Amino acid sequence: MLKEFKEFALKGNMMDMAVGIIIGAAFGSVVTSLVNDVLMPIISGIIGSPDFSNLYLLLRNPSGAAYTSVKAARDGGAVALAVGLFINAVISFLAVAVALFFLVKALNRLRRQEVPPPAAPAPPSDEVRLLGEIRDLLRR
Repeated sequence: MLKEFKEFALKGNMMDMAVGIIIGAAFGSVVTSLVNDVLMPIISGIIGSPDFSNLYLLLRNPSGAAYTSVKAARDGGAVALAVGLFINAVISFLAVAVALFFLVKALNRLRRQEVPPPAAPAPPSDEVRLLGEIRDLLRR
């Protein structure tokens, strides 16, 4: 059983997947920084809202208090619809999708174009075959 597990864990595909997951996690932190530190300030500057993460709608507020963030509202017992967090997640997803699109496109361009094997020679025509037979007969 241990031998089977070792064969399974050390297969090339399994190792490739593990490397992909690790790189994906690192790529995720880069994209999160891109969204939070670069894109969101630009979008917030255009729209006028300083931070999307605090855009929310109160669905139920039993205490009637005013809250400055989604976290404060939820901690205070209010039911908040966190629209801004959803917008951040959508922007993050789109950033990942665009980045992966360009990454795959670049990798496909770098991948060697496989040269097709040469085509097999066409079978000789009847005339060429007959001439070959005549030649062989004359040699004998």
